[in-house]
Amino acid sequence: MDFSTKLSTHLARIEAGIDRLLPPVTAAGPAGPRRIHEAMRYSMQAGGKRLRPVLALAAAELFGEKSDALPAATAIECVHTYSLIHDDLPCMDNDDLRRGRPTAHKKFDEATALLAGDALLTHAFALLVENYPVALVAALVRELATAAGSTRLIGGQMEDLLAEKKADITAAGLEFIHLSKTAAMIEASLALGGFCGGATETDLRTLRDGGRHLGLAFQIIDDILDATADTATLGKTAGKDAKTGKTTFVKLHGLEASRRFAREHTAAASAALDRLSGEKTFLTALIERMAKRNA
Repeated sequence: MDFSTKLSTHLARIEAGIDRLLPPVTAAGPAGPRRIHEAMRYSMQAGGKRLRPVLALAAAELFGEKSDALPAATAIECVHTYSLIHDDLPCMDNDDLRRGRPTAHKKFDEATALLAGDALLTHAFALLVENYPVALVAALVRELATAAGSTRLIGGQMEDLLAEKKADITAAGLEFIHLSKTAAMIEASLALGGFCGGATETDLRTLRDGGRHLGLAFQIIDDILDATADTATLGKTAGKDAKTGKTTFVKLHGLEASRRFAREHTAAASAALDRLSGEKTFLTALIERMAKRNA
């Protein structure tokens, strides 16, 4: 199966899983839950690259997918989408556009967006508890909770907000933000898939290593695109980082150095995954596709 066909197969499985595993809008009960479910689905079913769930499915498949990885893949997308909803709120990045359409707080209102994000975060862990045996649940919950918690995703977001008020953020400080945000979730995506596939501890360390480099490469490319692409291409407001004075790899290092860093981290991610056994053609091609993306 060629890369495009395989990617389409994964994406179709993910979209069907999201539709099946999220609470339906028509759920019985008062209007409040129905509105929250509508807002959850609005943000989750807005499209996007689905990179994190694809990585989870591909990693599980690499090791034979001993347990169905789709609930775990959906859980990681729930956490990712919750973080985007909250990032877009006026109290944080204050953005009106996400994936080419109004952000959740523009489509609904700020309170509904906030609660929809909360609900997606909670639902992610419910998916893990409800769909896996106890021994596997412990590993999956620990992995996702660590990646999404105060020392990684949330801590990185806090540091990102604080950095907007600093004129002297260092390269190490910027790398911490991206390691804590983007890289943490990509590491977790690969690790969750590895757990579902039955990966060994050595394999899991390798997956996390590759995910860390892949996450840095992904974020650096995002910074490059924000500085060079337009809003229609990105599906979100272009040039916003420069307008708000936000420190990015491009601002700190310049375009050419940022492109070099992206290539280096991409190569390091590929090298890490090369240490794994199994059929890695799809994952390798996915890493290459990510490095060359336009949006």
